[in-house]
Amino acid sequence: MTDTLQISKFLHGGDYNPEQWIDNSEIINRDFTLFKQSKINTFTIGIFSWAKIEPKEGVYDFEWLDNIFDRVEQQNGNIILATPSGARPRWMSEKYPEVLRTNEQGQKLLFGERHNHCLSSPVYRAKTKSINYQLAKRYGHRKSLILWHISNELGGDCHCELCQEKFREWMKNKYKTIDNLNRLYWSSFWSHQYNNWNDIHSPSTLGDTTSLILNLDWKRFVTDQTIDVFENEVKPLREVTPNIPVTTNFMGGNPPESSIFMDLDYQKFSKHVDVISWDSYPNWSNDYETTETLAMKTALMNDVMRGLKHDSYLIMESTPSQVNWHPFNKSKRPGMHEMGSLQQIAHGANSVLYFQLHQSRGSSEMFHGAVVTHSLSNRTRVFKDVSLVGKDLEKLQPLLKSKYTHTKIAIVFDYDNVWALDDARNYSDQTKKYWHTIQSHYSVFWQNNIPVDIISAQDDLSPYTLVIDPMHFMMDIEYMEKIEKYVSSGGNLVGTYMTGMVDKNYLAYLGGWPERLQRIYGLSYVETDTLYPKQTNTIIWEDNEYKVIDYADVFEQKNATSLAYYEDDFYAQSPALTKNDLGSGTAMMIAGRTEKAFLNKFYSKLIDKYSLRDSQIPFENADAHLSVQVRQDERQKYYFITNYTDNKQIALFKDSYTEMLSGNSLNGSTTLEPYQVIVATKD
Repeated sequence: MTDTLQISKFLHGGDYNPEQWIDNSEIINRDFTLFKQSKINTFTIGIFSWAKIEPKEGVYDFEWLDNIFDRVEQQNGNIILATPSGARPRWMSEKYPEVLRTNEQGQKLLFGERHNHCLSSPVYRAKTKSINYQLAKRYGHRKSLILWHISNELGGDCHCELCQEKFREWMKNKYKTIDNLNRLYWSSFWSHQYNNWNDIHSPSTLGDTTSLILNLDWKRFVTDQTIDVFENEVKPLREVTPNIPVTTNFMGGNPPESSIFMDLDYQKFSKHVDVISWDSYPNWSNDYETTETLAMKTALMNDVMRGLKHDSYLIMESTPSQVNWHPFNKSKRPGMHEMGSLQQIAHGANSVLYFQLHQSRGSSEMFHGAVVTHSLSNRTRVFKDVSLVGKDLEKLQPLLKSKYTHTKIAIVFDYDNVWALDDARNYSDQTKKYWHTIQSHYSVFWQNNIPVDIISAQDDLSPYTLVIDPMHFMMDIEYMEKIEKYVSSGGNLVGTYMTGMVDKNYLAYLGGWPERLQRIYGLSYVETDTLYPKQTNTIIWEDNEYKVIDYADVFEQKNATSLAYYEDDFYAQSPALTKNDLGSGTAMMIAGRTEKAFLNKFYSKLIDKYSLRDSQIPFENADAHLSVQVRQDERQKYYFITNYTDNKQIALFKDSYTEMLSGNSLNGSTTLEPYQVIVATKD
């Protein structure tokens, strides 16, 4: 596995599908003229091109692709070459129907859409390896090739008999014996004992959907199968082009929740890619939240992607204007494209790539935004916005090798946990809101311009002064040992309600909380009170009153110090906020879901106590509605200062700085227009 993407400039470009214009050379000629004008330097090609590359089985047409490589290299551009497996050619489905997916009701799907392939089909795997070998052999030596892009937005599952057999093999490897499987599946419930491995079947509405561990294991299996398909595709590429890194575009951040993509465990998947890339499509200018709020959610998603490898990453897709698949497909307001693009760079991205470079003339994405629209003009507002970002990226060239600044704070996120909690037949499906809870905790630091890492339960905790571990419903003993060691060694931990309820086999802990959790938090768990939307409780902390909504955990105090108590109901005067000293560190518990005002005060105190704020923020009026993100190298820091509001904002600079995009000096009062970004370096 190669670890380095060899680039000498920020990547600006995106998905280009010249096969749609193969019979019109004038269009392609004009495209490349417009690409040069708009500072496009990178082209992702080959996505969904299988039918053009291999129109008949074993018959290849590379002439059109050769031409695009030549044209890109004439403009000193880069190529990200995609493997075309995201959309198979029709001839394959007709000759080898096993490659088609089967849904959870056992119905074989027809040819159509994207990713309609069986994850286990030997034919599909052989065909993808074959065409990938052809691509690597033909283009692996081209100087413009910088990265392999495997398939596109992987996801979905297949329930055919081939996949059932793979699932049974996976279960055998995990559980070893049927007796062990039955024990850990608690299969005596409803007489669901398995008699042999052939009894195992994926969750289905025609069969079983209420075995919580079966549902969870199926999700784990689908991730492993998807990774296996990915590795099958990668094998010939690594053999022929060992120095060209590989990626696949992850997803997340889509409206209305702006949450992570739930179908695959990206933390596990990330170990198999060389470079993290993802598709970013925030719905700027929506009517249910401010631009600042959406900017916070989008910042969090960028931090999620950076946290997968704790390194810089790529934006593989974004839109230069609008999309065609949001509930409402609104165009970006003037200034928003530059604002959103530079936000991604600020958080550690080394690219701004688009879907699409040239707008498709027909089919489902014909109205999705593009650099070159149906007008074929360089006078559109979108073209001018894209050109401006291209110029910005050239001006920011000196910071290409910089990284996102070191963080002292981490928030733990775990895929097993979100899957398990989402499926738990308890609490309320309406108000669990695991990702929303992470957003709420994260937002306090974002509003205070304090960087945060999003980490997995497997990551090292020792680099962080503060670790926040919200709603860790599914928690195994090994992780409990890890956080105990972290706290004992001087770390500071914040936990919340609905923590430590079940183990990794989705079995409840008997006798209440495990002793290790009781030792960490100095508490003994009693029960959780689930509140209806109109019901609340109250806590009073330091003479201020705060509402408790949705959930209130009831604890008995052991060694912990209570800082606040519930005011109402049968658990009045039981601890609602606690602190427990363990070794040289501290573990705190927020026992109920509070309103935002509580989190603001709570974390503000920890920020001051543990000196978590960056003292080098360049302007002195900290109450200004300005976001600051920092990239740095061995020489200096680069401050991305963004006004995400609809109003002008003033920054009062402490010292003299240079603004990299304009070349202007920054000293004293500087006005930022709505959605404006400036990049400051100290003189």
